[in-house]
Amino acid sequence: MHVHGFKFDLAVLGTPEEGAPEPDRVIAGAPRTKTWNLEETPDGKIFAGVWECTPGTWRISYDEWESCTLISGISVVTEDGRAPVTLEAGDTMILRPGFAGTWQVIETTRKFYVIRLS
Repeated sequence: MHVHGFKFDLAVLGTPEEGAPEPDRVIAGAPRTKTWNLEETPDGKIFAGVWECTPGTWRISYDEWESCTLISGISVVTEDGRAPVTLEAGDTMILRPGFAGTWQVIETTRKFYVIRLS
């Protein structure tokens, strides 16, 4: 049997891409992000990796599909018109295309993600 895959090793992630939400989307704080994109399909439509963000709140809008599992920290994701959802280490969330709302990082959050572009 031949296995195509690898284990995400957080100890050897390498140098992340650093960034921040677009300034016009930020509601509170000065959130800063780090992204370790560890896998991308040849067609550029699926990505997987690790994302980290410092405290702050900003508007989010998804055209893509994402599954994420928190590794550490606390975040609150609120879909417009719905109750807030608090996420902690071990929690998994799926965000579908068309999702709009806010992401609030309470404690610096790190998550595994898999994103499929529409």
